[in-house]
Amino acid sequence: MARFADRVVIVTGAGAPDGIGAAVARGLVAEGARVVLGATSERVHQRAAELGPAAVGVVADLTVDGAADTLVQAALDRWGRHDVLVNNAGMTSVASGWDAGDEVADLSLAGWGTALSRNLTTAFLMCRAVVPIMRAARYGRIVSVGSTTGTVSAMPGQATYTAAKAGLLGLSRALALEVVAYGVTVNVVAPGYVATGSQLEFEAAAAAAGPIGRSATPEEIAACVLFLAHESASFVTGSALVADGGHGLPETWPRP
Repeated sequence: MARFADRVVIVTGAGAPDGIGAAVARGLVAEGARVVLGATSERVHQRAAELGPAAVGVVADLTVDGAADTLVQAALDRWGRHDVLVNNAGMTSVASGWDAGDEVADLSLAGWGTALSRNLTTAFLMCRAVVPIMRAARYGRIVSVGSTTGTVSAMPGQATYTAAKAGLLGLSRALALEVVAYGVTVNVVAPGYVATGSQLEFEAAAAAAGPIGRSATPEEIAACVLFLAHESASFVTGSALVADGGHGLPETWPRP
């Protein structure tokens, strides 16, 4: 039997064809789930069409109050329930261009606000929208895609992104305690370098210096998300699953 048969899942940040969100959605549908895909771009409809009748795409800017409710309502209208939330929406300053490479002393307030809005506020608004449903059902899984930056490491010139991803872990840990009595778990997957189109060249060059010597594929990160989203991870909550190919380990590993 498919692991996610009859489960309804919302996946945010699922517009890019080669991104983590799309890989998560493909994995879920292959395992029997029905999914609502959210993204700021119209291309989310194409991602949903590729997955067939088990998927629906919704264009929503999750930095705007009320957009999260639109995604939840889409799940309820289409399938009458909602079981799992995957918070994948977010963007690095390297990919977006806001204050890219700027040190703290040179950051603009606008760039700071944009980073927090896209990488932390989006997750907060989605969690706020789904928690009442999960509490009532006495079941739920919330998995947010964070980063090793802000979890086990940091990068100069990336204070905005680092702070946002550290905040995502803090939000998840606090929420985990608030909902644990309702059968709801809240966790974070913290990837290192991932081979996606948004910054493929940068990621590949940086990852080559690590222990494994390559970036992760989106599918490898999706596998971590699916584990935490399943019933088999019922005893894991308030945790960060670091998937970085050993990059965060002390640099004492032997080179071949």
